[in-house]
Amino acid sequence: MTPRHFLTDDDLTPAEQARVLALAAELKAAPTSVQPLQGRTVAVLFDKSSTRTRVSFEVGITELGGHPMIIDAGSSHLGRGEPISDTARILDRHVAAVVWRTGAHSRVTELAEYSAVPVVNALTDDYHPCQILADLQTIIEHKGTPAGLTIAYLGDGANNMANSYLLGCATAGMHVRIGAPEGYQPAPEVVARAERIAAETGGSVLITDDPVAAVTGADVVTTDTWVSMGQDAEGAIREEVFPPYRVTRELVAAAAEDAIVMHCLPAYRGKEIDADVLDGPRSVIWDEAENRRHAQKALLCFVLGAA
Repeated sequence: MTPRHFLTDDDLTPAEQARVLALAAELKAAPTSVQPLQGRTVAVLFDKSSTRTRVSFEVGITELGGHPMIIDAGSSHLGRGEPISDTARILDRHVAAVVWRTGAHSRVTELAEYSAVPVVNALTDDYHPCQILADLQTIIEHKGTPAGLTIAYLGDGANNMANSYLLGCATAGMHVRIGAPEGYQPAPEVVARAERIAAETGGSVLITDDPVAAVTGADVVTTDTWVSMGQDAEGAIREEVFPPYRVTRELVAAAAEDAIVMHCLPAYRGKEIDADVLDGPRSVIWDEAENRRHAQKALLCFVLGAA
């Protein structure tokens, strides 16, 4: 039987996404109530440094009754040039699933092509779908059903978070606005995919270079670092381009009166978001960070056929 992988946000249908999010809420209320991994191991590979991804997967897999096998890919043969296809064939003889945080998205898709067990994308340069599941869980907790709500993302619209917000939030039936400067807006093909999804779910997509237009009336305001891993050489240029998109109290004031603020972290206070917003009363960022664990547990249950 072909394994069920989760590589991009739209690998889940709207109904499947809702099912995963409902289970995430149940698992948050009763963390060890479901243990499909009893006596089993999940390989969690890291090509990139991590705090939230490592902690949430390691604790979550343990709560599901399993053993998280954390692998620093750089110190394994995978990091020394062993073909990804060979790594897939080795791992799937030992583990129930493989979770990978890596760079080029083609790496995780190649692993999935050869793997006999589910592969989960824990972050690539193009997508961060596990984060969006946690974000949607957080939105549900604070705002109710996500369908019909408006989410405004500000900053680098060409990065993995923007891509995943477009696809994942459109799948949830949300109105997705990306506020980003020209040259840093989402790829047309990603926008087109999100628009096709939104046409089926009742959501919508708006790409604009006007941060105020993006935020006005929004129910959720979110952002990400301006300089992602591997972009350090562009740091000075980016810090000249992005200040108008900083999430400030003044900008958030244009959103809905009861709007919430999110950030996938790590955050750089005073750059993409002001400290008094990140630590302020509208912020649900710490709930969002915790929900990585619950959403990922629900996802693992789903891909393993236990949900």
